[in-house]
Amino acid sequence: MSNVSNYTGKKFLFCGWKPNTTQKVTNINKTFYREQNFDLLRPLRRWLDSIEIDGPKLARNICEMIPAQCPFEREIKFFGITVLRIPPLCKLNPLYNEVVALRFRAICYLADKCGEDVSAYC
Repeated sequence: MSNVSNYTGKKFLFCGWKPNTTQKVTNINKTFYREQNFDLLRPLRRWLDSIEIDGPKLARNICEMIPAQCPFEREIKFFGITVLRIPPLCKLNPLYNEVVALRFRAICYLADKCGEDVSAYC
């Protein structure tokens, strides 16, 4: 009776294809550095990312100030028929990702460190 690993090992040695990824990484890094040079909001982004959640009061305030969903999304109805729908505009905010990450860190602090029920903030 033959073992499958006898054949698999031999076939695996012949299938040693390795893509050349150094060129792709270099191009990505050049683009990344080029984009970073023109980021005027970089100090504000770094400040938001560096905020340490060190107390439950601060974490609760952050969770209450930053909404869980975009507050700008609206549907304007006329006699029960949707006439106009305004899409969420939060993604247009250049600091959207940093603000959402800050709120997430605050919720995680309350849940993990303080052991609070965070369902009221979701």
